[in-house]
Parts: sequence; structure tokens; C-alpha cells
Amino acid sequence: MSSITAAITAVGGYVPDFILTNQLLETMVDTNDEWITTRTGIKERRILKGEGLGTSFMAIKAAENLIEKSGLNPEDIDCVLVATTTPDLPVAATAVYVASQIGAVNAFAYDIQAACSGFLYGMSTASSYVQSGRYKKVLLIGADKMSSIIDYTDRATCIIFGDGAGAVLFEPNHEGLGFQDEFLRSDGIGREFLKIDAGGSILPASAETVANKQHFVFQDGKTVYKYAVSGMADVSEKIMQRNNLTKDDVAFLVAHQANRRIIDATASRMGIEEEKVLVNIHRYGNTTSGTLPLLLSDFESKFKKGDNLIFAAFGGGFTWGSIYLKWAY
Repeated sequence: MSSITAAITAVGGYVPDFILTNQLLETMVDTNDEWITTRTGIKERRILKGEGLGTSFMAIKAAENLIEKSGLNPEDIDCVLVATTTPDLPVAATAVYVASQIGAVNAFAYDIQAACSGFLYGMSTASSYVQSGRYKKVLLIGADKMSSIIDYTDRATCIIFGDGAGAVLFEPNHEGLGFQDEFLRSDGIGREFLKIDAGGSILPASAETVANKQHFVFQDGKTVYKYAVSGMADVSEKIMQRNNLTKDDVAFLVAHQANRRIIDATASRMGIEEEKVLVNIHRYGNTTSGTLPLLLSDFESKFKKGDNLIFAAFGGGFTWGSIYLKWAY
């Protein structure tokens, strides 16, 4: 086993200025603040406004925030990974443009797409690159402009999602800190329950698909909720058992912010107290690939060197998993 572990050494985040509150949504669709809050835990979400601004805009902002805080020289970055479900363009990877714009001229870059599990899977990829000894600085960004694929006349989806981005830097560690273990899963049964029908190779874009609103996210909420509750809870419990961790050993649960009830169910299965559960869903909604790094950005000051963090996520596909990481600073 390699003596090198991959540790997160810096974090950054960005959310747009415009706040879409539950009260504003009440004027757009048949819903109300109490209904949304009770079922999701969401009070508001951020929306990226401005012509020509896409996912890359937020990814660049999050990366620049990390660079400014850490004093990182972008030319030292070896690789840039962007986890996203909403790339700027269908073919050209968003990560490539982001790398160029932040001055990571010596890095190679590509996108990762695993829906809401994208950043979690990206953590596995980034840490593997570092632990192999081939690369020393891997920048991982989770960013999504979900407002670009949401139908704001569909109350089932428009209340859930928001826009945002977060970034982390993985570097080698020789103290045994950083990435410890992972348990990642997927199941193609989820393909029909959370999807966008058109715009892919099966059903290319046409005037008909646009008229039928087939380029917006569709979600079978009850089915997704059922699988998400069991999936996130199962893998989080599994990774604790596999690493002989008790609830007292875990400093914080860093869970995907899809629904407050799913987060609470995962924490309950793990036996984790409420004060150890990081939550910002009330402020941002579900930012898909952005939720986990935004949690790290928002709560960075709470972490202490050596803290045991359990990450968990669940996304379309279905994709899900859990990662055990020791905080390095």
C-alpha cells in the first residue's frame, strides 16, 4: 500500500447573487413556503442571471476563491476535474475552458458526469491520481447551473434545485491524513426515474422536443426519494462498519443536500448527532455537483486537523456512495 495519501488542502466556493425564495416561487407556481419547507427543508436557492453565463462562470469563481485563499500558483496545478450535469457545451469539456481561464496552463482537464454523485466520484478519481504518485496537485470542482434545465412551471422540480459551485485541491500527504476509504455504487434501474428525455443520442433536439418541454429535468420524486434514503444510509453505515468507526469517531457527516429528510435519515442510521450533520440546503437548495464542496466551503472553519469526515451522495442513474476522509489542516 502506498505511503502517500491524498488530502484536501484548500477549498473554495461561489454562489450567484440572485436569491429565489419560497415566497417568490409562490407567485410562479401553485406552492407555498410551508409545503416546500416541510417536505424539503429548502427556504431559498441561488440562480445565476446574466446573458452568456454558464456553469464555467461559477466553476471559475469557485476556483479563483480557492486560489486566492490558499495562495496557490495555478501553473502548479496538474489536473482540473469538473463534476457537472450542466456543461457549457455538449462536446467541449467545461473543465478545459475553466483550466485555461484560471491560468492552469500546465494541467490537463476533463468533465465527470454522475448527476448528484459527480463530485463524490470525482473525489475518488482525484485522490487516485495523487496516491499513484503521478500528480501532486489535482483541482476538483463541482458546479451546476440547474436553472438552465428546470421548468419553472413544474412545481415538482423547480422548488428543489439551485445554482452554485465549490472547489477543493487534493495534494499528497505523508501523515496518513486525507482519503481513507470509499464505497461507490450504481444501478441502471434509475435511468427512467430522474432524467432529461431529449438532447442526447437517443432523442436529438428538434422543434417537437422543445415544444414538448423534453429538455427539462423530469423526476419521479417518490421513487427517487425511496432509493436515496436507503442508498445513502446503507453506504454510510457500511463505510463506518468497514473502518471500525463508531458515531463518536465521526466528526461530521458531509451529505448531499437533496432533501432534509434524506439527510436526517442517513444521520439516524449512522447514529450521528444533529450537531455533527452539516446542512446548508435551506440556503441553496440542491446544487447537484456543487453541494458537497459548498458544504466544505461554508463550514471550513469548523474542521480540525485529523477530523473524520463521512461524505455521502445519491444521484440520477442511479449513482451513490460514501467516502471516508481525514481532514488535513
